[in-house]
Amino acid sequence: MTVSTSSRAVVTHVPSLRIGLISDTHGLLRAEVLDYLAGCDHIIHAGDIGDPAILETLAAMAPLTAVRGNNDSGDWAAALPARVSITLGTLRVHVLHDIAELDPAAAGDARVVVCGHSHRPAVREADGRLCVNPGSAGRRRFRLPIAAGELRVSGASVRANLREFPAR
Repeated sequence: MTVSTSSRAVVTHVPSLRIGLISDTHGLLRAEVLDYLAGCDHIIHAGDIGDPAILETLAAMAPLTAVRGNNDSGDWAAALPARVSITLGTLRVHVLHDIAELDPAAAGDARVVVCGHSHRPAVREADGRLCVNPGSAGRRRFRLPIAAGELRVSGASVRANLREFPAR
């Protein structure tokens, strides 16, 4: 941060972050999704991972936060929390797999809630919180799109973007 002592101007540097959002990979990590997540400052996986190798790949790209989904099982999955709150820069984020299991008290002062489970990409504001479901980045289910997302954080401002990928 640079602060001028003259009366002309005060110049400050507001840190910005790009937080990658992914969910419901179900054992499949697509190359195009990896390309989309490249360069993120942090990645959040909202459960139904399906394979611990996915976590290893994502953690090699950026710091990773992941929660256990209803389809994650085994010792590797048992080690994951069902929900977690983290602070990234100035942003407080609460992560869980199924939004139906959201406990507002556990989410506390989180500005953003990230979830998965429904495979439906969505961004909505509810009760003063930004709720983001990046959709399913794994195998296509039903007629829902393959998708992932990002949070763009600049100071106290946060914006969610979703990206759909072609089904192959």
